Amino acid sequence: MNQEFIQALEQIEKEKGISKAVLIDAINAALVSAYKKNFGSSQNVEVSIDERTGDVKVISRKTVVEEPECSITDISLEEARLISPDIQLGETIEKEVTPKNFGRIAAQTAKQVVVQRIREAERGIIYEEFINRENELVNGMIQRREKNNIMIDLGRVEAVLPPTEQITTEDYNPGARIRVYIVEVKKTTKGPQIIVSRTHPGLVKRLFELEVPEIHSGLVQIKGIAREAGARTKIAVHSLDENIDPVGACVGPKGVRVQSVVNELKGEKIDIIKWSTNVEEFIGNSLSPAKVIKVITFDAEKAAQVIVKDYQLSLAIGKEGQNARLAAKISGWKIDIKSESQVSEPLEDDNAETLEETVGDDSEEIMEETVGDDNKEIVEGIMETEAFTDRE
Repeated sequence: MNQEFIQALEQIEKEKGISKAVLIDAINAALVSAYKKNFGSSQNVEVSIDERTGDVKVISRKTVVEEPECSITDISLEEARLISPDIQLGETIEKEVTPKNFGRIAAQTAKQVVVQRIREAERGIIYEEFINRENELVNGMIQRREKNNIMIDLGRVEAVLPPTEQITTEDYNPGARIRVYIVEVKKTTKGPQIIVSRTHPGLVKRLFELEVPEIHSGLVQIKGIAREAGARTKIAVHSLDENIDPVGACVGPKGVRVQSVVNELKGEKIDIIKWSTNVEEFIGNSLSPAKVIKVITFDAEKAAQVIVKDYQLSLAIGKEGQNARLAAKISGWKIDIKSESQVSEPLEDDNAETLEETVGDDSEEIMEETVGDDNKEIVEGIMETEAFTDRE
């Protein structure tokens, strides 16, 4: 090593932000190990690097004794006084033991240490950058497929799109640009590992924040999202300003805002519904695009019976129950959907007890309010659907 090497360390400090002193300490420790590997022992040995010239010296420290028991750690008083005439028993003496070819070993070792520290520092910088971007959108390019994982180039690092976070109807072709949602950033021995998603509800939320200024500014709030990725999403919105229609703001002029989100999600259908503190109203809204006639809630079971026009029944339930399922997720209530004709069917006498067990002590009052005295209906089993839990 020489003065140019020291200047290189100073340049690294400026460009990479790695302290010169930290690098020199790391090189010192590595050189001690290199000395032990090449010359048998590192006991009582220190390495000194002149920060001005870059000169490297190996210093051996020994204790002055009358009769040395170990040549590595001890030195006789007679031998010690040849180095330092005033030395006394019990004192420690330093002696340079730098091997002739140690300069080449030192340069090689120092280079390896510096490269390793630079790599570690860069990994640390990347980790700190992306750990602060969890739950955010990033743009990347699809690189390749590794088994079932899709590797995505984010510029300074690769992200992993695992099978569970992929939309089955999407094609992931190498070279294609893609927008993904950062789910998790892990610190590993090989550097930061970034897990991204195309199925997370947060992806929809961030896309609307980009497209709708009122959401970005906080005037319109997203109160909930229920999503079956690749097929359909329901998003509940609420306005803090009574002069702003939250649904209209999200749809945009001629539907341009919501269409941008739909295009990004490769045609996934999106229902934008108005959030309400009134449970009956919100449940009714959540079944959009179906029109609801009446909603009856059973607070104890957190269940609701919804009545719709006969021709609206299939629309309210949706293909394979999807619309009802998403409505249950976003509202957090179990939902049973019935048509008018189903509700108006007469109640059989032997089912009166079943009705009372289903709806409780207030069954008569509920039935009178719903269908009148002459027409009663057994409240069927409520659709079992777990409440929506936000993954963010």
